[in-house]
Amino acid sequence: MSKGKVCLAYSGGLDTSVILAWLLEQGYEVIAFMANIGQEEDFDAARDKALKIGATKFVVVDVRKQFVEDVLFPAIQVNAIYENVYLLGTSLARPVIAEAQIKVAEDEGCFAVSHGCTGKGNDQVRFELSFYALKPDVVVIAPWRDPIFFERFAGRKDLLDYAASKNIPVAQTKAKPWSTDENLAHISFEAGILEDPDTTPPKDMWKLTVDPQDAPNTPEDFTVVFSKGKPVKLVLQDGKEVTDAVDIFLTANAIARRNGVGRIDIVENRFIGIKSRGCYETPGLTLLRGTHIDIEGLTLDREVRSIRDTFVTPTYSKLLYNGMYFTPECEYVRSMIQPSQETVNGVVRARAYKGSLIILGRSSSTEKLYDATESSMDELTGFQPQEASGFISVQAIRIKKYGESAREKNKPLTL
Repeated sequence: MSKGKVCLAYSGGLDTSVILAWLLEQGYEVIAFMANIGQEEDFDAARDKALKIGATKFVVVDVRKQFVEDVLFPAIQVNAIYENVYLLGTSLARPVIAEAQIKVAEDEGCFAVSHGCTGKGNDQVRFELSFYALKPDVVVIAPWRDPIFFERFAGRKDLLDYAASKNIPVAQTKAKPWSTDENLAHISFEAGILEDPDTTPPKDMWKLTVDPQDAPNTPEDFTVVFSKGKPVKLVLQDGKEVTDAVDIFLTANAIARRNGVGRIDIVENRFIGIKSRGCYETPGLTLLRGTHIDIEGLTLDREVRSIRDTFVTPTYSKLLYNGMYFTPECEYVRSMIQPSQETVNGVVRARAYKGSLIILGRSSSTEKLYDATESSMDELTGFQPQEASGFISVQAIRIKKYGESAREKNKPLTL
């Protein structure tokens, strides 16, 4: 007798292939679910593999358009970033995948959902909090937190040995035991030799981007057009224009990849309380976010930008990283993104060259916050120079008191 249907988030990799076989051993019927979220994947091969292992059905859902328009573009608008380095490629994808998985589970009559997230990672939190928000009565089977599972599979070697015994083909090998996660925005690498934070990633580990040293010696120029903070057109060096949301992202990826843009190697603080070393390739998002930051300098009011950068960006980034997308606080913070972007309209000319994004210029035909004449050092238009004296005097009132207090205390101010 089957224990019931389980919808497994199936990547086709080592962990979820073993989990699929293990769930079958435990007596469950398994629906293998995969989201097409822009990863370079042979979906037909994944289907064949899942069915060969024993899945009742394989379902793939194309969520790329939703991913770009509903998640990646808002992340660009808010300049989302975690700990000043990580562009949240994995975190951004989880709400979209979770929503699609719950829909498949409901359509297929599954009482439970399952995933391959480890018991020490962030993704278990991201997926499960999303599951419970979207379907509060769902049962979650997390094998990496089940003693029956993790005592049997103590590490990557045990997984590889089990896969071999079941004739399950896997891309991961004992020679290259890192794990990866890929979507339209990025690919991540962790575990294995990367767990030593002082180990330099081998050159053949990187998948998406050309090594900057091997990138073309000729720079590649491109132009991004923004409307209300969203990239709406990308113009290539040869004049070709791209306007579809997904195609804009794919094109930005292609430019960045061939020019070695978007690699980072960091030690980050996981939500669960553990420090973790991760290597990431985030090509197109690096280009689009970088050009967006630049156009904001021309078109976004100073105080609006200050409030957004002080509260909205760090809060939204932290909520995304911690898996709190489907929460009242995240809904509230998301509502603040678009109002800050109403004036972010313009064009940025940029260059990708050997791992770097270089801004060549920017312009806006509609926003008038920048006035070249007013800003000029060679013209007096705007205000008279002597007017700055009053401004400085008012600002100095508080500063003088600070200096007087320091002198009275015989603690003169020093560098």
